[in-house]
Amino acid sequence: MRLKPVTLSTGLLAGFLVLSSGTSAHAGPTHLAVQTGSQVQATDLYVASNGTDSNPGTLTAPLKTIQHAVNLAQAGTTIQIRGGTYAPSTNIQLLKSGTASQPITLRSYNGERVLIDGESMPYTPGAVGSSIPRPERGAVHIEGEHWRLIGLEIIHGPYGVFGLDTSSNVFDRLVTRDNYESGFHLQGASSNNQILNLDSYGNRDPRKNGESADGLAIKEGSGSGNVVRGARLWNNADDGLDYWMFDNSPILTENSLAWGNGFNRWNLPDYQGDGNGFKMGGNGVAANHTVRNSMAWDNSAGGFVDNNNPGKMQIDHCTAWRNPKTGFNFNRSSSTLTKNLAVANGTDASLGSTSTGSGNSWNLGGTWSFAGTNAGTITGPRTAAGAIPSSNFLRPSNSADVGARF
Repeated sequence: MRLKPVTLSTGLLAGFLVLSSGTSAHAGPTHLAVQTGSQVQATDLYVASNGTDSNPGTLTAPLKTIQHAVNLAQAGTTIQIRGGTYAPSTNIQLLKSGTASQPITLRSYNGERVLIDGESMPYTPGAVGSSIPRPERGAVHIEGEHWRLIGLEIIHGPYGVFGLDTSSNVFDRLVTRDNYESGFHLQGASSNNQILNLDSYGNRDPRKNGESADGLAIKEGSGSGNVVRGARLWNNADDGLDYWMFDNSPILTENSLAWGNGFNRWNLPDYQGDGNGFKMGGNGVAANHTVRNSMAWDNSAGGFVDNNNPGKMQIDHCTAWRNPKTGFNFNRSSSTLTKNLAVANGTDASLGSTSTGSGNSWNLGGTWSFAGTNAGTITGPRTAAGAIPSSNFLRPSNSADVGARF
């Protein structure tokens, strides 16, 4: 059920005292509530696990539930969530919209650790072979536009974040782990979304025997302008990243990592996980995606694969290492691969007759070794700004301009 925008009453307005706090690059300015007849301007709202929903939502008298704050929010509102665990019995639904100049922001307060735990929601997990009704997909379910989600950890949900027909959002420094479907999933008409510095891992799907739980999925839809930057996707049941049937809509993916995907870590029966690092579409649906400066290693199948996307993809300065199938498999597309590095895969590259490549390790020939092979230098804590740490991991020992650099 869609929630209607809420008009704050004069009585409620009297309780709103805004206290300044730090903002991120994507957070809007702090606003004071100003009465304009029966309407008010946007203000910060605060939520804390020891709050009360009858409170005014100030820093000193916070609300208790995230959904109640969302119900009160208007364009320009920043919802600041204090550290702690929030375990609602139904999913958090973001159905209203902000505007381009006044997005609605949902964020952790001052970098405190916020866990949204969906274990008590329906379909955690669903029965084998069952389907999840769309409104109940995601511990956080978003259909609104112009949202900013920043610094939240979303766990044990029926999907972590599920976006449906949602556009012009920024998802920054989220962790989506141990969910009962894909960690982060966008579907339908969804455009101009930015997914920045996502960590998504340990997601599995008992109801589908591991067939569809990816770290990040943008599937079965269309929309231009979507960007994935700085993602780390690991130990998921199916693939690290999957753009299955995102029709004729190029996605830019850069500075991202995928490893350890496709292994049955949960002893699921009749396991169906695919185990590719970056899967770039499928089922004959064309989309001209770009992937650059990204790495895939130790997945159960391939590194970077077109998966029967016949489009014209650009794969540039990427690295595939120790994937038992093919490091770069683009034999069913018309893609261009430049300055990529493939070492110790089952097959390093398969381009077929229509994809082309230049400056790649298999074009240059010779033996390739690395300056560093300790994955812990790149998979450890992020920087204070949320970036993947700098490392010599999988850089060519000869310093050649081939493969990814972090």
